[in-house]
Amino acid sequence: MRHGTRLGVDPGDARIGVARSDPSGMLATPLETVRRGKGDLARLRRIAADLAEETTVLEVVVGLPRSLHGGEGPAAAKVREFAAALADRLDVPVRLVDERLSTVSAEAMLRDQGRKGAKRRAVVDQVAAVVILQHALDTERASGTPPGEVVPRTDEETQS
Repeated sequence: MRHGTRLGVDPGDARIGVARSDPSGMLATPLETVRRGKGDLARLRRIAADLAEETTVLEVVVGLPRSLHGGEGPAAAKVREFAAALADRLDVPVRLVDERLSTVSAEAMLRDQGRKGAKRRAVVDQVAAVVILQHALDTERASGTPPGEVVPRTDEETQS
């Protein structure tokens, strides 16, 4: 298992959930919810830069919504576009990982804790980011290799 902190990101249409791992890569915890829109990528860059001041940030893991059969639809295309824009703004790699049912799992966990309505909506994106990141950490620990696919930076594509 590589040593270093990872950020987990769950990009939605209205909000972006953000989580972080501990440097040993054992546990993901909620960090912040970023409002989607103008300045969202700049805020994610600032979060990564602030975290890099205290620890080594290995990568950012972005949840890629796939269908239950593994296919990709319009939502996945939007996330791929978002991840590419994010990769161009960060100094660390961005990876796409399968996030099937992460928001459903997050909603169920919060319901089980008794959170309702606005209180649940306020944190569901962060919890979904935790689910995505924890799955990535567990996958890497089990396989010995980083999960998902690296998002190429635009400047890397033009150099090829």
